[in-house]
Amino acid sequence: MKAEKKSLKKSQDQPEKLTVEQKVRREVIAWFWVALVFLLINGAVGQARVIPSESMKNTLLIGDHLIMSRLGYDAGIPFTNLHVPLWRNPKRQQIIIFKPPFDPTQPDYVKRAIGLPGEIIDIHDNAVWINGQKLREQYMLGKSERVESSEFKMPYKIPDNCYFAMGDNREHSYDSRFWGCVPRQNIIGTPVFIYMSLEAGEDPWKPGQIKERFLAYANGVIHPSTVRWKRLFHIF
Repeated sequence: MKAEKKSLKKSQDQPEKLTVEQKVRREVIAWFWVALVFLLINGAVGQARVIPSESMKNTLLIGDHLIMSRLGYDAGIPFTNLHVPLWRNPKRQQIIIFKPPFDPTQPDYVKRAIGLPGEIIDIHDNAVWINGQKLREQYMLGKSERVESSEFKMPYKIPDNCYFAMGDNREHSYDSRFWGCVPRQNIIGTPVFIYMSLEAGEDPWKPGQIKERFLAYANGVIHPSTVRWKRLFHIF
């Protein structure tokens, strides 16, 4: 009887030994939950973006890598291209990230919200005018020039639930002056900070350029001078 009790106590004190199959199963389950949480956070809270053009120069440079906050603006549904607009709306001159209204299948655009819903916007004398008042833009690079077509003329009244977006580098920005306003439902977030910035030209950051992008990162490791160290962790 005493021997049985000693044997039982000994077995209780010793940790349970897992088979290889059980260890693998636990590892798979653990990584499954890690991946699921990552996807949920990535879809609903924040995502990474990279700047492929000079339309926001000097505020954002080609090769700037951003962490974007979707919190309050938009919630993406994991494993789908669906997203749901939330309660927050952009403020004037806030940098926004959105799906281009003329083709939502293209990569996201990064511009600045200049005109708000219901306002009348005009561009003349190298300046933007909102409801007849000149807008002060210390961040602007180049000239603010009016662009008109047969379908889009200034002054322009911005429709409800729509935003007039423009790049800071006005002479090199394809923005609302060309294709109209950005519907609120297309706006998915705003940048929070720059976590990496590389001098590598435009090509590596274009869609589908996997090889060129890998080489740009590798070059950044081999040649640290291509990293814009002073721009890292800049907060917006």
